[in-house]
Amino acid sequence: MKKYVCPCGYEYDPAVGDPEHGVAPGTAWEDVPADWECPICGMGKDAFEEA
Repeated sequence: MKKYVCPCGYEYDPAVGDPEHGVAPGTAWEDVPADWECPICGMGKDAFEEA
């Protein structure tokens, strides 16, 4: 699965997910909720780019 990176430097890794914010490990980027935000800076999914 592809990783995605926020302009602030946070990298979303599907293998890890973001369990502290409701995204279970193994969740593909396409399946991350549209209203999910970067846990570091709060930017939305649309700010992320493929790593």
